[in-house]
Amino acid sequence: MADLKQESRALIAAAVNLLKNTKNADSPDISAESVTAEVPPNPEMGDVGFPMFPFARVLRIAPPVIAQEVAKLLNEDASFKEKASKVGSFAAVGPYVNVKLEKGDIVRTTLEAVLAQKQSYGAFDETGKKPLNGRRVMIEFSSPNTNKPLHLGHLRNDALGESVSRILKAAGAEVYKVNIINNRGVHICKSMRAYQLFHEGQTPEKLGVKSDRFVGDCYVEFEKYRKENGEKAEAEAQNMLVEWEKGNPEIHKLWKQMNEWAVNGIMQTYKRTGVSFDKFYYESETYLKGKELIQQGLEKGLFFKAEDGSTRVDVSEVVGKNKDGEDQQKVLLRKDGTSVYITQDIGTAVSRHDDWSFNQLVYVVGNEQNYHFKVLFYILKKLGFEWANQLFHLSYGMVNLPEGKMKSREGTVVDADDLINQLRDGALEEIASKGREEAVGSPEEVAEKIALGALHYFLLQATPAKDMMFNPKESLSFNGNTGPYLQYMGARICSILRKAEEAGVKAADNVDFSLLSHPAEWALVKALGEYPATLKKAAEKLDPSEIAALLYEIAKLFSSFYHDCSILGIDNSALTSARLALVRCVKTVLENGMNLILVPFLETM
Repeated sequence: MADLKQESRALIAAAVNLLKNTKNADSPDISAESVTAEVPPNPEMGDVGFPMFPFARVLRIAPPVIAQEVAKLLNEDASFKEKASKVGSFAAVGPYVNVKLEKGDIVRTTLEAVLAQKQSYGAFDETGKKPLNGRRVMIEFSSPNTNKPLHLGHLRNDALGESVSRILKAAGAEVYKVNIINNRGVHICKSMRAYQLFHEGQTPEKLGVKSDRFVGDCYVEFEKYRKENGEKAEAEAQNMLVEWEKGNPEIHKLWKQMNEWAVNGIMQTYKRTGVSFDKFYYESETYLKGKELIQQGLEKGLFFKAEDGSTRVDVSEVVGKNKDGEDQQKVLLRKDGTSVYITQDIGTAVSRHDDWSFNQLVYVVGNEQNYHFKVLFYILKKLGFEWANQLFHLSYGMVNLPEGKMKSREGTVVDADDLINQLRDGALEEIASKGREEAVGSPEEVAEKIALGALHYFLLQATPAKDMMFNPKESLSFNGNTGPYLQYMGARICSILRKAEEAGVKAADNVDFSLLSHPAEWALVKALGEYPATLKKAAEKLDPSEIAALLYEIAKLFSSFYHDCSILGIDNSALTSARLALVRCVKTVLENGMNLILVPFLETM
């Protein structure tokens, strides 16, 4: 379908250019790539619609008139007529030129491509190449702090990072996934101080608590301690950071132990959610590089010493003046010489480019850090690193629960493992209520996959920039726009294929795809044909919601097809073979796409 759509674009562009020349319009020729394609609201209006609005200014003609003129050229002009007829039938519909594509070739070529390419289907564009071939993309995501376990906010970050990485890789890019473990700083010292005060000699194992959860509990306890002791508590944590940077052996011993507890627990959650990395960076190992670069910038006059002794940079050029019209400054080193968060980010960025030369480095970080990344990229450019122009902040919106905003220090954050456990238990109840324990084989294993499917789909079905309210109950629904709905359709497809095998119905060597002429079949094939273009778009936009939306559409269309078109038990073996081939193609595309958005495919449910 992608080929015919591209040919349609080229024909539309050529017709508009001919019309432009007859009107003596003085402007560059219209390219096929600039012609926008849309899906008409009613299938009877056509398969693809091309709006004429963009050409009204150049031609100085109303869009409906342009549509009529273009359709007339394509249908009647000798230079277009023969080629246009092979693509489909063109018609003016208001300000649009709509085309009803030639179904036979599309059905055959689309399904043959899926059956031949299998797991690779979707990776190739209309030219037969992977669109991002040759691109080297480093992507940073997760970036946990070692003072608490992963929580719901991290889960959206992890889902975005892992999904975007898989999409980029499928589209041909070489992808290198990195994670910066924020394992130093005053927030880490707060957990350490609470341990000294309230838990000396205790271990997570002795208490029967997951190790990262134990460290997080210490952080919450410090906040309670701070409320009671005020500046004294803050000073204790800050002094501990100074001692850490001096290399105090007792402080380092405690730091290593608590970091080990936190990191071990976090790694267990990564494994559970299917998230992985090619390399871990640790702030404790990169902040010194950052301090060195800041010192060099200071010597070159790029930065300056403020009156309070801190090292700063004027960032007004990139973020503007403050509300009082004054220059904005960013602290790079505190007056006591200790580093701040951006210090290690500068060192980490340089270390990464030294380690793995990239075409692009994508930071998956929430939108509350938009200012931070504007400043970071500006500083790296100021330091003379040309590759700083290849840095990109994939900014995403906040995710909260119906109860309200979560706060780590107040203990109102929902831990990742607790949330997944809640979803898993809900799925187990659903399996039990339907008496499906024996049918699914391992209820616990299936429930875990349903939980992950529910979670990841909910987090990825919205565009990254949107804030979202995560509703656990809604995410687990087996109806509507959810992960479990996709999983249910996948399981239904597998059931059909098993029944066919049990009935002795085998795949034919030569399938007659021309028999797939029912409107429900055509709609389903069209959607399958959109998968490669959707994958390319998702890769270019770094947006998994493009994949999620198409998979949901395919699942709905399959449901309509299943309702309207009998597959087994009909008196037409050739039609049965064609429809079974279509079913296998739907399974392939669903399975491929669900893998990209971290929704486990289930054969029984």
